[in-house]
Amino acid sequence: MVFSLPVDDFFTCPGPILDVRSPDEFKQGHIPGAVSVPLFNDDERAQVGTCYKKRGREEAIELGLELVGSKLVTFVRLAKGLAEHSRWSKDKSRTVRVHCWRGGMRSGSMAWLLETAGLSVTTLDGGYKAFRRWVRKMLSVPKPIISLGGMTGTGKTYLLQALAASGEQTIDLEGLANHRGSSFGNLGLPPQPSTEHFENLIAMQWATLDPSRSVWIEAESRRVGSCRVPEELFNPMMRAPVIQVVRSREERISNLIQEYGAVDKDGLVAATDRIRKKLGGLRTQQAIEAIQQGDL
Repeated sequence: MVFSLPVDDFFTCPGPILDVRSPDEFKQGHIPGAVSVPLFNDDERAQVGTCYKKRGREEAIELGLELVGSKLVTFVRLAKGLAEHSRWSKDKSRTVRVHCWRGGMRSGSMAWLLETAGLSVTTLDGGYKAFRRWVRKMLSVPKPIISLGGMTGTGKTYLLQALAASGEQTIDLEGLANHRGSSFGNLGLPPQPSTEHFENLIAMQWATLDPSRSVWIEAESRRVGSCRVPEELFNPMMRAPVIQVVRSREERISNLIQEYGAVDKDGLVAATDRIRKKLGGLRTQQAIEAIQQGDL
């Protein structure tokens, strides 16, 4: 029997989370830790959607069955492999959790298939759409914030990591965004998540924090690279007390060389050129020449 549970209960269940939406939907945002097992690829999803609009539900279902027919055994083998080799496999329950966008036909069809194949299946009531409502709800829960401010190179991120290691509650926005917050901030880091997925990552951490204790967050602008800090968090950050980190120019230069010294020269040149308007033409050219000569 397939159980459909609300978000909070869905999270407490064992088993890997299988996201059966299309690859583009998953890329836009997903439940952190979920595995993409798309029932349809992006083109197939578009075909089924067009068929539904032009020919109706029954013909869209038939087209969907035709498209997924040859994939059924692949889905079963993948789901069994994930269930048996996940961190929950010790309980021998062979349980998986499944969701789609609204908790409709895609997750229902996959749940039926996997249950028929011998797995225990739990679905998410309301699907990813319900999870996104949960994200907004979690981000709106007030918690006391202390901001770490300071100029580039003062080591705010290292201090945040040290606070976390000592047992303090922290949210590393730059770590979640894969960006250090400046023109040079993406160098040497993986691609940034979408703003939607950035919110998902923040909410999952925010939900675990004790509201009776302070949360340390590095002071940021509204955007960390291309990721926008959610208003529910940004507005309290602006009202929070700020501890300003001050270091000498020499210390800051040393920190920045240590952080960016191994980065590809072309990346450093491109990042420098992006702030040409702030530096001015002459200083930009001087900086680029110094980078090319290895004079960091």
